[in-house]
Amino acid sequence: MPDPDRVLITGGAGFLGGYLCDRLIARGHEVLCVDNLLTGRAAHIAHLRDHPRFQFVEEDVTQGLDVDGPLDAVLHFASPASPKDYLEFPVETLRVGAFGTFHTLELAEKKGARFLLASTSEVYGDPLVNPQPETYRGNVNPTSPRGVYDSAKRFAESMTMAYLRYRGLDTRIVRIFNTYGPQMRRDDGRVISNFIVQALAGAPLTVHGDGTQTRSFCYVDDMVAGILAVLGQSSDRTHAQRTDRAFLHNKSAEAEESVHDPINLANPEAHSVLDIAHLVLELTGSRSPITFLPRPVDDPRVRRPDISRARRLLGWEPRVSLEEGLRHTIGYFRELLARG
Repeated sequence: MPDPDRVLITGGAGFLGGYLCDRLIARGHEVLCVDNLLTGRAAHIAHLRDHPRFQFVEEDVTQGLDVDGPLDAVLHFASPASPKDYLEFPVETLRVGAFGTFHTLELAEKKGARFLLASTSEVYGDPLVNPQPETYRGNVNPTSPRGVYDSAKRFAESMTMAYLRYRGLDTRIVRIFNTYGPQMRRDDGRVISNFIVQALAGAPLTVHGDGTQTRSFCYVDDMVAGILAVLGQSSDRTHAQRTDRAFLHNKSAEAEESVHDPINLANPEAHSVLDIAHLVLELTGSRSPITFLPRPVDDPRVRRPDISRARRLLGWEPRVSLEEGLRHTIGYFRELLARG
């Protein structure tokens, strides 16, 4: 199946959404970018505003969504994604996970378009299994403050699979782990952007907890390549229908993997938060001290993906090392801070 020609991206003015708009335009596609700019930034897409194959619509997908003309693919990336954002906008996060996912699925079905959901490693919660394969069901506290994001994405995945099984919609789910790179917001509250901005400003690097908690960090170029590989992968509706029949008749579904199953996209290397802090200090040449703050409620102790499925189905794995990716990101923030 050829790559989709006309693509709609919700959350297209966000960090990952902006990169996807760029890559799809560069590959010759027409892109419709939808964003309410709650956490997205118009600056991410400003350079595309006059492009003949790009259109921006400022709209809240939780209120409904429709567009004129055909669509080949719908990518649902709308949602606050950093802890700082979804703790500030908990109701909005739940609404976009529920109503936003519903409206985008309905639009994809109406247009006969392929649908891709941006899910998250947060569906695994504070995992008791390490590394985390897609078959792990997670350890989530739905009533904790950060549970709004975990639960919103888990619900979105359930709804997406229902449209696959019962409506025959061609759907895909990518579970995205920590992603970093140029164009991150300096105030988005994530580990790498926090550490780099603090180090360059000569401010203390703030580590929550004792810093031994582990995370996996994927450079944005690798992540975008993985997402587009999932989007462009040939559909296997026969597998989806076979699995669904087995499910409906209480029989064991075949173990064969499909692009319709959730796929972890991430760097499989795990690093402690404290190690990241020391590496940022080394690469920036900063003499900032490291200070320790209380660990947030239900902050995961470990986070490391099993990307075997992505390797088997897509032939994909990250190529950019942590040090190389950090150098690019530090260069971006150094220039940003120099401009004031």
